[in-house]
Amino acid sequence: MLLEGKRALVLGVANRRSIAWAIAQALAREGAQLAFTYQGERVKSGVEELAASLGGEPFLLPCDVTRDEEIDSVFRAVDERFGGLDIMIHSLAFAAKEDLEGRFIDTKRENFRMALDISAYSLAACAQRAEPLMDKRGGGAILTMTYLGGERAVPNYNVMGVAKAALDASLRYLAYELGPKKIRVNAISAGPIRTLAARSIAGFTTMESIMEQRSPMKRNIDASEVGNAALFLCSPLASGITGEIMFVDAGYNIVGM
Repeated sequence: MLLEGKRALVLGVANRRSIAWAIAQALAREGAQLAFTYQGERVKSGVEELAASLGGEPFLLPCDVTRDEEIDSVFRAVDERFGGLDIMIHSLAFAAKEDLEGRFIDTKRENFRMALDISAYSLAACAQRAEPLMDKRGGGAILTMTYLGGERAVPNYNVMGVAKAALDASLRYLAYELGPKKIRVNAISAGPIRTLAARSIAGFTTMESIMEQRSPMKRNIDASEVGNAALFLCSPLASGITGEIMFVDAGYNIVGM
């Protein structure tokens, strides 16, 4: 088992369609012990049910990443339970629904701040708390989720694309700074997957259709394929990889037209 004896924290599971859930399943399959965060009582029972399906007693922690005290509480609890941390999955992003349609130029200042805070700064905030826990274990792996809209203009992705660009830059700086402690930081850029968040993007079905038509593999991807790629990046098999963005999009990112 690739991750036997490893401890992992998964941030971002909302329901069974979540990319974070597909990743959690892959990590658990290879022996990792998992802790989950949830945001708000509305989703708690669903996350708890999913976690329980993996076997054992679910380890769930509330976390609103806009509140430093809640982030502190999560990592303190993880350290107390696990005695350190080997893997952190950051699968968090948010933008106001009205900012995922229309024009980016119309984004309000407060909405811009909120999108960047939750979608990009939260990676740095969580990595800061994960660092001493991973150092205690002799190193670790941090993985976040990005999208091609951070590199190219994707209609209606708007402020989320700007946030993903900030996230991409953040992971490179974090990889540089945490590398001496044997902590690797990478990202997966997935093709369109029908998650709860994706349904908020105007024209999402068009994105799916275009990918199926133009990607080299002539199909869309499945969340389990992202889970398997995440497993690789978090495992010893990827011990020499950091600061990278791995595309899991049926090759769509290489196509010019």
